[in-house]
Amino acid sequence: MWLWVLLAALMLTALVAYLVIEFPDRAEDEDTPLRLVYAGAWFTLIGGAAIVHMRAQPGLAIRQAAAWIAIAGVIFIGYSFRNELATLGNRLSADLIPGQGRVSGDDSLILTAQSNGHFSVKARVDGVDLRFLVDTGASDVTLNLNDARRLGIDPSRLNFNKPYRTANGTVYGALITLREVAVGPIVLRNVRASVNQGELSNSLLGMSFLSRLSGYEVNGDRLTLRR
Repeated sequence: MWLWVLLAALMLTALVAYLVIEFPDRAEDEDTPLRLVYAGAWFTLIGGAAIVHMRAQPGLAIRQAAAWIAIAGVIFIGYSFRNELATLGNRLSADLIPGQGRVSGDDSLILTAQSNGHFSVKARVDGVDLRFLVDTGASDVTLNLNDARRLGIDPSRLNFNKPYRTANGTVYGALITLREVAVGPIVLRNVRASVNQGELSNSLLGMSFLSRLSGYEVNGDRLTLRR
């Protein structure tokens, strides 16, 4: 047992020496020696308990040690690849959650088409989360009546005098200005929009937003929006 304790002390000494050599500036900190002593005490206590446990039940101790080493290895690997795992998580959420999108760099958002071929996107409009269909055929960002009410807009106070030609004929909307529209990393202010008077099932992210971007493109089932 004393040989194990001596080996643990030598390993602790070697670790402290390595840290002092690698981080000389931290060694000059007056709190560093105290922290090393504190860590050494814990190391000795845990190491001693492990040795006693190993002598009493060596088979069980080895299995438990292997399990803890495996857990520590997984944690270390996860921490080392945390950025890659975060990117993978964003990619999976973009593919599985409609409208979620995947941020690319600091200024782009990549959307995946829904099963019907349309692109849906979640946007934060004046502090409220809304869902839009991306529509390059719509001249303005267009809100349906429900989403307008969610923004605190009373449709009964609007003047629906702006005609819009659609595939279903002419509909009328009321022009408004949205203070801020945020889609992923893309944030635009003072965006021209309209509230649709008809029965519009989805709000539309139209050209009054898209035309202010540096670019957007469709590649297969991916739509990329660039700030």
